[in-house]
Amino acid sequence: MTEPPHASGTVTLTGLVKRYGTTRALDGVSLTVAPGEFFTLLGPSGCGKTTTLRSVAGFVAPDAGEVAINGVVVTGVPPHRRHVGMVFQHYALFPHRTVAQNVGFGLRMQRVAKPEINRLVGDALALVQLPGHGGRYPGQLSGGEQQRVALARALVTRPAVLLLDEPLGALDKKLRDHMKIELKRLQREVGITTIYVTHDQEEALTMSDRIAVMHRGRVEQVATPRGLYETPATAFVAGFIGNINLLSGRAAGANTVECGSARLAVSGAAPAGAAVAVALRPERVRLDPTGAVDTVLAMTVAHVVYQGETVRYILQSDAGFELQALELGEVRFTAGARVRAGWAAADARILQEEPR
Repeated sequence: MTEPPHASGTVTLTGLVKRYGTTRALDGVSLTVAPGEFFTLLGPSGCGKTTTLRSVAGFVAPDAGEVAINGVVVTGVPPHRRHVGMVFQHYALFPHRTVAQNVGFGLRMQRVAKPEINRLVGDALALVQLPGHGGRYPGQLSGGEQQRVALARALVTRPAVLLLDEPLGALDKKLRDHMKIELKRLQREVGITTIYVTHDQEEALTMSDRIAVMHRGRVEQVATPRGLYETPATAFVAGFIGNINLLSGRAAGANTVECGSARLAVSGAAPAGAAVAVALRPERVRLDPTGAVDTVLAMTVAHVVYQGETVRYILQSDAGFELQALELGEVRFTAGARVRAGWAAADARILQEEPR
């Protein structure tokens, strides 16, 4: 019998609230994840991303709000009846059971016939590129192989939604970089709706179709990776996604901000005199520019950081603020050098709030 493809579920969260004492771990979280989407919850520790994921899984009961999968409200439904698969950060494999027994555990709980379990487990191990590993034990596997077993166990019951709670956190950087590609390949191949939790912005930008940035139990912004990077909605999002210059100042007319004694050309507007932040990516700052720019400031190179393919310059403005610039190639300036730093107004985004 040929197994049907995974049904891709729609996940809808409406006004989720979760309190722990006086702390609001979730403060009105509302999201919709589309069928087949790789959707990431991104944010610092304590922002509410894992609580959100565990609310979808059924391990956390929200104090208010609803969780719906494929239009059916599952708030209050136990985890094993939600048709979701979950991979934990440390995999939670049974050390005394073989790989095949670990992968087939959920099927045995569903009372699937043994011959069918054997077939499905074999298919799942082949899917994660571990054929022939069924007789081994978790302690005989590498970290990457253990993660693949955890994925096979989550997928073998053919859930509508796959939940991943920082599954790469226990791996070294080289293996983590490899598994990012493998996870994305597998998700595309299976076509399953996936909700992924991480605090690592590089993981989120590399793997996601869309990202929800969370802060203090709230969703700050939901967008594509490029949308978050290019057009952050708040100073927190701008500061959390990638390296960025966040300059505090006051709005001074159309497309202009005053930072100390300097006047900066920016994109966007705010009421005159309003406290604002200006978000400017280091790679958009041009040193001693020869082309057209809208802002040019005299600066002093305070530090030079050689990074192999790139060079990061820490610049001190005559107006009293610090700026970073990033260039490809060789070191062009040394500490103490005087340079001109310029950028286009379109690359300096005004945000109507103070940097946090």
